Amino acid sequence: MMGSSSLVVHGLVVKYEKENATSFQDLMAMEEPLQIRLEFEKSGIWHKKDLLVTMRSPGDDFDLATGFLYSEGIIRKEKDILLMRYCRQVKEEEKGNVLLVRLAPNPKMDLLGLDRSFYTHSSCGVCGKTAIGAVKCKAASLSEDPEWQVDPETLMSLSGKLHEHQTGFKYTGGLHAAVLYDARGKMELIREDVGRHNALDKLIGGALRENIPVDQRKLVLLSGRVSFEMVQKSVTAGIPLLVAFGAPTSLAVDLARDKKMTLIGFLKKDGFNVYTGQERIKQWVKKSLK
Repeated sequence: MMGSSSLVVHGLVVKYEKENATSFQDLMAMEEPLQIRLEFEKSGIWHKKDLLVTMRSPGDDFDLATGFLYSEGIIRKEKDILLMRYCRQVKEEEKGNVLLVRLAPNPKMDLLGLDRSFYTHSSCGVCGKTAIGAVKCKAASLSEDPEWQVDPETLMSLSGKLHEHQTGFKYTGGLHAAVLYDARGKMELIREDVGRHNALDKLIGGALRENIPVDQRKLVLLSGRVSFEMVQKSVTAGIPLLVAFGAPTSLAVDLARDKKMTLIGFLKKDGFNVYTGQERIKQWVKKSLK
């Protein structure tokens, strides 16, 4: 299938209901592979490296690549990328699905010695790394801001706001979302993808490319559960408060606690669970622990 920028595609579905069967055209979440190829200069010599293959929803691919490279520590800022474009000399079915990224000379990370496999699929990213030792978060702990707290009512109001803006999910039921809000619940950026980690990479990359800070009294809402990698990406980006509709894993909670992040799960219109960083929730002690 040729590369597409659409989140959804039409497909024929046969629906069985009791004694009746009807066929109709339905919308499905688009899923295609994206390969990221790096070009980088080291000691005066240019090198090429196939870095990543991920199953993703087409669209916002430049954001996805930027966010992934940033969360993996391959780039430190958006200007570390000199050029991004789709490869032209590829097979017909690969058009729009192979992305070339040229980095600024002498990248900080030793890309020649990079021995991790970054093959991922749409439900997980960290499982693509070849060694348990690679599953680490080298990012520094998040800075504490005792004067910044989020009102619980603001957090609970987000449960209804997401569905208003999550267009792809509305039509397919098969897309995850990552959304950036300010402390008062105003949406600043949203990205959707069939993969949870891709949606977050797209959000981080989009914020970086559009010069929207994510580390200054901001929070990110995830539509699904929270794995270790989701916390790792958020910590690396400097996101102080991570909220999700689903549950966090034990390793995600451990990492969030270690890096001083506020992690919230099971968000609903009338409540939520705080796993770490309760000091960023306004009147937490007064309302909940008296």
